[in-house]
Amino acid sequence: MKLSQTLTLLTVAGAQAHYTFSKTKAGGVTSADWETIRTTENHYSNGPVTDVTSSQMTCYELQPGVGAPKTVNVQAGSSFSFLLNTNIGHPGPLHFYMAKVPAGKTAATFDGKGAVWFKIYQDGPSGLGTGTLKWPSDGKSEVSVQIPSCVQNGEYLIRVEHIALHSASSVGGAQLYLSCAQINVTGGSGTLNAGQLVSFPGAYKATDPGILFQLYWPTPTSYVNPGPAVVKC
Repeated sequence: MKLSQTLTLLTVAGAQAHYTFSKTKAGGVTSADWETIRTTENHYSNGPVTDVTSSQMTCYELQPGVGAPKTVNVQAGSSFSFLLNTNIGHPGPLHFYMAKVPAGKTAATFDGKGAVWFKIYQDGPSGLGTGTLKWPSDGKSEVSVQIPSCVQNGEYLIRVEHIALHSASSVGGAQLYLSCAQINVTGGSGTLNAGQLVSFPGAYKATDPGILFQLYWPTPTSYVNPGPAVVKC
């Protein structure tokens, strides 16, 4: 096979491994595409964000300032899911963040800017030191998180983020796939200490060890998730 043909096949394979988070599921009800999630810039291309200083890091919106058509009601302590248009085709960590909508705004009008985000979930790999790392999200077409039972009631943006590390050995090589959904939380105790609030962009640096990461060689023996610690009730 000619080199040009090989490169073309690799490019196509890489594009097919890309993905978007386009639907939500709460209380057993699955939304339509982009019904409760703000339409992302990659809704056709499936391409990632690679610059962690980009404004796309907030919600990767196609039209910033234009909210999703609907905000979904969610019970504190319940499971909330994002569904992908395909499946997670690259290895790397999964994160979920929430941001409380401030007074005078709604989930549909809040832009998510500033130090407003707290992390409610992160995962790490198994197989450290073996040369074969595996993350819990590998191959998933649906990823879920439990909404903390201790959050304050009200409207939030919830942000899903998957960081693909297969090309992360050089600056700008990590691929971030993300979306923001609009939710209204009820039944929370309101006792959550959100701890360190972060902004997107701003929470990550291109040289953070969880962003600039050699997946293959030397064999990784540790992984440090970027961003703040996960909040706990």
